[in-house]
Amino acid sequence: MVQMNHPPQQHPVRDLLTSYFWSGEVIRSRRVSDRVLTGTVDVPVPPARLLADWEREISSHMDLEAGDVEAMPLARALVRWPDYKRCVQAASDWTCELGLGDVLAASDVALMTCRGARYHHDGAQYGGAAFCNLFMSEDKGLDLHFPSMGHRIPLTRGTVVIFDTGQPHGVIQRGSSGFNAADFAPDRDCTQIFLTWELPVEDTHVGDALKVTFDVDPSTSLQLDEEQIWVNGARAIVCPDSGRWCPVD
Repeated sequence: MVQMNHPPQQHPVRDLLTSYFWSGEVIRSRRVSDRVLTGTVDVPVPPARLLADWEREISSHMDLEAGDVEAMPLARALVRWPDYKRCVQAASDWTCELGLGDVLAASDVALMTCRGARYHHDGAQYGGAAFCNLFMSEDKGLDLHFPSMGHRIPLTRGTVVIFDTGQPHGVIQRGSSGFNAADFAPDRDCTQIFLTWELPVEDTHVGDALKVTFDVDPSTSLQLDEEQIWVNGARAIVCPDSGRWCPVD
């Protein structure tokens, strides 16, 4: 097992990212973590009939275009996936080694697929969570890229990553500097299948592991009625091609 903790890299000027997220019935504020936890766990190759079923699902029932990230039917996959529990256990063991306790076992899980991924953040829907992703596909020459921090994580079977939902991220071709739809031509095998868990950042173990600071802007929190990310004191959006923050018009 390889385990890495990517600390924030040094940049001359670092944007100040604030997540405003639902905590029960109120909006709470916090800093967006600039830490990425990643490693490689031992998971078996999914059985051939499951791989074939995933391929049929994507080609016949999904309109998966370059850059799209979509949910897959997990319940149906479990019928053809005898090693599913082994995969979950591998991810759970890894998170336990990071000091996260049994938070993964208690968190919601989904099966996802992507054909690359345009740069985005998930802080407007999952501001109270960190994602834990376990990739099940073979190495197809793609990286999970966090442009604000300069982290590029090669995606192979068994790659596992925990990151803040408010951090811009994308899945791009290895060696490229950004997302380009032409890198994901229809005749190229470049889909990735992964399991993803929503880990609550308010869990003490998760917050500590990502070094999240809470209640950094309570006055603004009181004025909001939806989750959102602010950059340097104002709302911003992520450029889908470069991953850079842009002001909201």
